[in-house]
Amino acid sequence: MSKEILLVVDAVSNEKGVEKDIIFEAIEAALATATRRKHGDDIDVRVAIDREEGTYETFQRWLVFEDESTELEFPDRELRMIDAVDVDPAAEPGGYVEVPMDSVEFGRIAAQTAKQVIVQKVREAEREQVVEEFTGREGEMLSGLVKRVDRNGVFIDLGGNAEGFVPREHMVPREPVRPQDRIKALLTEVRPEPRGPQLFMTRTSPQFLIELFKIEVPEVGQGLIDILGAARDPGLRAKIAVRSNDSRIDAVGACVGMRGSRVQAVSNELAGERVDIILWDENTAQFVINAMSPAEVVSIVVDEDAHSMDIAVEEEKLSQAIGRGGQNIRLASELSGWELNVMTAADAEQKSESETRELIELFSKQLDVDEEVSLILVQEGFSTMEEVAYVPASELIEIEEFDEDIVTELRNRARDVLLTQAIVQEEKIDETEPAEDLLSLEGMDKGLAYVLASKGVVTREDLAELATDDLLEIQEMDRELAGVLIMKARAHWFEAEQQA
Repeated sequence: MSKEILLVVDAVSNEKGVEKDIIFEAIEAALATATRRKHGDDIDVRVAIDREEGTYETFQRWLVFEDESTELEFPDRELRMIDAVDVDPAAEPGGYVEVPMDSVEFGRIAAQTAKQVIVQKVREAEREQVVEEFTGREGEMLSGLVKRVDRNGVFIDLGGNAEGFVPREHMVPREPVRPQDRIKALLTEVRPEPRGPQLFMTRTSPQFLIELFKIEVPEVGQGLIDILGAARDPGLRAKIAVRSNDSRIDAVGACVGMRGSRVQAVSNELAGERVDIILWDENTAQFVINAMSPAEVVSIVVDEDAHSMDIAVEEEKLSQAIGRGGQNIRLASELSGWELNVMTAADAEQKSESETRELIELFSKQLDVDEEVSLILVQEGFSTMEEVAYVPASELIEIEEFDEDIVTELRNRARDVLLTQAIVQEEKIDETEPAEDLLSLEGMDKGLAYVLASKGVVTREDLAELATDDLLEIQEMDRELAGVLIMKARAHWFEAEQQA
């Protein structure tokens, strides 16, 4: 029997490529199962195989508990200390005591039982090897043969017992996929689960598109061209931003390829998805204009504060700029990271005139000047009272219609307006009274309490619900102090939990 065990271990190990120790453990488990069935399933059995000789011993064992323990449920495999020391004087709670027992013969083990245990152990070992091999490779492009397709997704044979899974929602819509098709996908997650798929993949992410271009465009791998971003409507349309690091290389042309061969190869891999190659530009406005391709932009207005841009196109080009279902403007927005508003040139002009009129009225009213002076300020690019009050006086004096006296008066009036607004704001703060529990909180000062109350943080409970960053947005202070104040406000929560 000992030689037979060694032969089985060698054969299975060589066939499955699994360590011999794992096969030995599987046989030990199979022998233990057979022994339990022979003597009654309630007992606990351990089998130890000599790795060199193939001989084995069998032991019945009991888990040891403290004498006063009330946890014993299985008398045939559990003992209290008082009984365990009779079996082994060195027994300790939480450990095992055991005695030798007759071994069953390896050849008499039900073949099916041994096979099931061994196959299960081998399968577990194979899955562990797969997890170990692919951990840390998330974001890598993988290729394999389609193993099967069902309603949940596509299973891909990656070779070496590794199987990838692309969920249905991560497949390109309406993409025809059949068993034995060769397919590429991006590894997104490795899950060490005992059953089911472990390697999760996608074909719909923008990064997958970027990886495809890295394969088709050698200049990218050589560092001559950078791919700076991508946006996709999977299966329909995509935009990818590129930049050349060599003035002699046309980044867009290199990605398109001779007669469109390179971009066409990518498109074919994505079930005909149309890809726009966009030239990246350091000037954000120009980059957005490029990203709006094929629509031609007439004018663009950038709002840095709102992180948005108003884009004007000719009326007959409006539908092209928006795209079917808003596709073109949405992809351009995702690619640039800006909120884009597209409109006709006429609408843009009307909006500009409306905003100009509002600014003129604002300056005229608050600075108490006529419309001519307000119009000059607007035409020179001034849009807020802070700009009039605090830009260098030299910039205002450079305006042809202004002299030093006018500039001084305008700056003084603007500062008076800002001061008045600040006083009104302070009065609003004073109108909101903080609750007594907030005022009496350890570490809280009155000024801070009133500032918090003006922002809607009136009670100790309101403060307790804030995160540290939320408090820092309301009032600048040391981060550590902010954290201490919030924890003091939450102290009653922990006290209530302890009492409960």
